[in-house]
Amino acid sequence: MARCEVCFRHCELKDGQIGFCKARIGKGDKVVSYNYGQITSIALDPVEKKPLRRFFSGSKIISVGSFGCNLRCPFCQNYEISWSDEVEYVAKQARYISPEQLVKIAGRYTDSGNIGIAYTYNEPLVGYEYVRDSAKLVHEAGLKNVLVSNGSVELKILEEIIPYIDAMNIDLKGYSENYYKKLLKGDRKQVLDFIEEAAKHCHIELTTLIIPNENDSIEEMKELSSWIASIDKTIPLHISRFFPCFNMTDRGPTSVKRVYDLADVAREKLDYVYTGNC
Repeated sequence: MARCEVCFRHCELKDGQIGFCKARIGKGDKVVSYNYGQITSIALDPVEKKPLRRFFSGSKIISVGSFGCNLRCPFCQNYEISWSDEVEYVAKQARYISPEQLVKIAGRYTDSGNIGIAYTYNEPLVGYEYVRDSAKLVHEAGLKNVLVSNGSVELKILEEIIPYIDAMNIDLKGYSENYYKKLLKGDRKQVLDFIEEAAKHCHIELTTLIIPNENDSIEEMKELSSWIASIDKTIPLHISRFFPCFNMTDRGPTSVKRVYDLADVAREKLDYVYTGNC
C-alpha cells in the first residue's frame, strides 16, 4: 500500500490501483502519474482565454490537457476529461506527447504569436511530473509556462514546479468551507495556502465562477475580495457567469446584473476585476 502526497485526499493505493483523481496509480511502494504525457486536448489559444488579462496580453499560447481531477465540481465544463464516467474511455484515446515533443510543438508556433505552453483543461497537477519535466524544457527553449489549476495541491508539489512557472490562473471557487466541502468535495484551506504561496513566486490571477444560490452573496464576495487584498490588492480577479452544465442543470444562468454587482463589490478592495461569460 502506498500513500499519494499530491493533494489533501492522500489516497492509499494498492499496486495497480488508480486513485480518486483517475490520474495517479499505485506502483509498489510509490504512487506515480498514470497520465504522464497522455494528451487529450491541444490548441493554440489567446492567452486571455486562460484567463490571463495582465500577462503578455495579445499573445497566443499552446494549451495542453490530459485527464483526471481531484475535485468533483458538478458544473464542470470539461467533465469528459476530468471526472465523468467518460474519462476511462477518453484516457484510452489519449495521444502520448513527450516533454521534448511538446517543446518542439511550441517552437513551431512562435511565428504565430505563441509564447509557450499552458497546462490546462483538466487539473494539470494531478500529473505534476509531466508539468515539471515539460516546463523545465520550455524555459530552456526561452518560452513561458502558464498553469491553470484548482489549487488543491500540497505545497511541496508547488515547490517542485514553481521555479519553472511564469503565470497561473487559479480557481478560487468560493470562500466558504461548506461550499468547498459539500459541493466540490474539496478543501478550502489547501487552496488558500496554495494561492498565498504561489503569489510570492509568479504572476497570478484568480477566477471565481458565480453559482446562483451557492456562492453569489454580497457578503461572501466581500470576504473573498478582502482576503485576496490582504495578500496583494493588485492580484486580478475574474468573476464569471455560470451556465447550466453537466450535473448542475437544476437552475438557470447567473444573472448578468448579479455578476456586475459582485464585480463592483470586489473593486472596493481590488485594483483589477474582470467579468466573464457576460
